[in-house]
Amino acid sequence: MDIGLVQSTTFILCLLIQCTSGLTGDEDDYRRKVSMELNPGQSEPSSGVDVVHVRAVGSNDTLHFLFCSHRAPALMLVHTNSSFSNVHINWTAFLNGNYSGSLKVVPESSVQFSSALVFTRLWEYDDVNDTADPEHLPPSSFFPSYELQDFSWNIRNATYNLTTHTATLCGRNSSNSFMNGSLCLAFSAFESRGRDSEWPGLLHNANSSQLHVWLDNVIPRSNQSRFILEVQSVSSAEQKGQVDVLKSIDDEYTPSIFKVSQWVSSPSNASSEILGYTQWKPVAYRTEHPKFEDATPCRHSDPVLVSELPPSGWVQALFRDGLQTSTLNITFSIAGDPFYNTTNYLSWSVLVGLGNPPQDSFSPLVLTIMAVGLGTPLALILFGGVGAGIFKRNQHPQGYEPIN
Repeated sequence: MDIGLVQSTTFILCLLIQCTSGLTGDEDDYRRKVSMELNPGQSEPSSGVDVVHVRAVGSNDTLHFLFCSHRAPALMLVHTNSSFSNVHINWTAFLNGNYSGSLKVVPESSVQFSSALVFTRLWEYDDVNDTADPEHLPPSSFFPSYELQDFSWNIRNATYNLTTHTATLCGRNSSNSFMNGSLCLAFSAFESRGRDSEWPGLLHNANSSQLHVWLDNVIPRSNQSRFILEVQSVSSAEQKGQVDVLKSIDDEYTPSIFKVSQWVSSPSNASSEILGYTQWKPVAYRTEHPKFEDATPCRHSDPVLVSELPPSGWVQALFRDGLQTSTLNITFSIAGDPFYNTTNYLSWSVLVGLGNPPQDSFSPLVLTIMAVGLGTPLALILFGGVGAGIFKRNQHPQGYEPIN
């Protein structure tokens, strides 16, 4: 038997096992102790000003997530270098409209980074030629926008869960379109690394939170209506002037989606360090419990700087004027996709977090398929060679036989 063949094949098998085990990436075992409260420090409930506060405490730091409903809905993130930092709200000042300074994370000297993602506007347009290209449509194709600061927002009591650290905020305006419809945002905070069970199955860790956004049962203003969601971002660090689109591993979590989009904030000293991020996959879904065929692509515009803070009372309470604020649009659907009135439903998910965004890796199922698919032929070569060598060794030499 060729000993070199056995050694080479064994080496390749060992290398395959080592490589496939490494493809899962860092398991990220870091955990935080997470707690949640509604309207901290408020003595009497006030309609339409809800704020869900999540403390995610690490070994020597704390993440504060604030999911807010007053005027335009927002998710704010504050990172401190203290395990004992907390939120302080001056409710009297806030309810009287004196927003500035009425929300603080104390001690203020512990704050290292802060950001906010604000949902400001919902656009609807008549895609009569089925191009799904609103940038090249005339202004007459657009209906008056839905200003989300004018919506009535409420936390759904049944969704506020202290164990799972989840809460859902739903809003509507007084128009006929929203008579039986709503725009909802479901918030989730996490103690450790994991993945959402529903598509697009975003990967999260202990430094991230998730918003699942959906438009349900809204009456469209045309039979060819499509929608655009406007979001604004505020950051205490410098935000990149573009959204990075990275290649993503495609497996059973998000079939056919090979990209992930992320919008990051970094120090202003040209460092490559990432302080905060917003991350999503460029896909939306047309049903509440989607199948593969219910997926529809979405795309983003380039971020544009704006001069004012977003129209959110809580954002204006925490942030001072002069911080960098940017806005971009998320456009749903492509040419040829069904229009909104096919299902009267549209959903999209996004992560907001601190540090480096979670990176997708091959799942155990895919690794198993790879190991079986690639390992089986090599194993057959190895064991076939061993068997042939043994067979050859066990053969007794034949004596000389004359030809005739």
